[in-house]
Amino acid sequence: MIEPAVSKSSGWRFTAVLLVLTLTILLEVTLYLAGRDNAIEEIKKRGTLVVLTENNASSFYIYREMPMGFEYDLAKAFADYLGVGLDIRLPGWDRLFESLLSGEGDLIAAGLTRTRDRETLVAFSNSYLSVQQQVIVHKNNYNVRTIADLAGYTIHVRQGTTYEERLKEIQRQGLKFTIVAHRDMLTEELIRLVAVRQIPITIADSNIALLNRRYYPDAKIAFAFSDEEPLAWALRPQDGGLRKAVNDFLKSARENGTLEKIYNQYYSSVNVFDYVDLKKFHRRLETLLPKYLDTIKDEAKKHDFDWRLIAAVIYQESHFNPFAVSHTGVKGLMQLTDATALELGVTDRLDPMQSIKGGVKYLARLRGRFKKIANPHTRRLFTLASYNIGYGHVRDAQQIARDLGLNPNSWQALATTLPLLQDRKYYTRTRYGYARGRESVEYVNRVMTYYDILRQKSLGTNLL
Repeated sequence: MIEPAVSKSSGWRFTAVLLVLTLTILLEVTLYLAGRDNAIEEIKKRGTLVVLTENNASSFYIYREMPMGFEYDLAKAFADYLGVGLDIRLPGWDRLFESLLSGEGDLIAAGLTRTRDRETLVAFSNSYLSVQQQVIVHKNNYNVRTIADLAGYTIHVRQGTTYEERLKEIQRQGLKFTIVAHRDMLTEELIRLVAVRQIPITIADSNIALLNRRYYPDAKIAFAFSDEEPLAWALRPQDGGLRKAVNDFLKSARENGTLEKIYNQYYSSVNVFDYVDLKKFHRRLETLLPKYLDTIKDEAKKHDFDWRLIAAVIYQESHFNPFAVSHTGVKGLMQLTDATALELGVTDRLDPMQSIKGGVKYLARLRGRFKKIANPHTRRLFTLASYNIGYGHVRDAQQIARDLGLNPNSWQALATTLPLLQDRKYYTRTRYGYARGRESVEYVNRVMTYYDILRQKSLGTNLL
């Protein structure tokens, strides 16, 4: 008769424990949901989105007193999506996660790879870009072509990165090499050290590697060191509402072209790499550019251009050779036609100062014809295309874009339709007819590559 009483008592205790557990779980869920809602409410209440990031060429930097960088532009677009301002904070690589979890920022936007280890600390948004780790060596190193070739080398990476994790994983598989993990040293700086042969090998994500080889052409991508990995923003685990808002924004940005536009601004031509040309460019920045620098700066300022853009155009046109003459008869530093020179009052196209003054004045005129394009960067690209192929052909390409249902004031659309000026199906219906539009797109990409190098040199050395 005692057993039923004991069983009944045990049953009540089990029910009570289960009830407590259920209430605890419900409380945690309630707090979690409250946290999700409060994150967005707090951001909108304060009127700013606080973003933690890195100060480097791929995330965030200041150029001519203007904030720039892929991660910055994407974060700014998200802040606009929320209807708030943007507050950028730079706690340092070693403190990014600590700063996020302590409430110093709302999210991390710093080109973070989403990994299992990191997911134990923070929550991640959906991916907005995929990258691969790349092994970087000096261009004269022909011995490192596979992972097995790393044996015996000393490999330098940034401490606390997925590069370090991947190297340790390879070590555990039995391959013997030395890892030197540098505390809070930019991957870009390690690439530079490889280029000047101060260190033998480093590792970098493909977007960083491709971007930086134009700055340091003696640094070579040897091979891919990992599978493709997703980049994502990091958030506090309890901020589910904010995470949903980020994911909704990324979906929208992918669908409406915002993500592609930002990507193209920073990475559209990184796959174009001409070692000989870039080495010549870096060399002529030191030997020939100084001869014309004062005039370039004066004329650029007069017409509200960045002088570095003008220098990039001059290099693309003539490689800083004032006596350059093309097979089409254009002459001088800025390769003016006879008709354009006459229109601009240039009496001697081979005179460097006259050529610069006339060329910059002509660029300003072309830019003025695209006032309806609100975005300064897009207007710059249209201006460059017109300088190369002619304003009339650009207008023809815009009309083709309209006919195809594309935005005629979008560079992505123009880069699609300019090459169609070489297709009889299209150019026979245009006012100005056939043109080598594909070359014009390549021209713009090259000028923007040179321009990017000049900007980065200005940031890094203050010599220009």
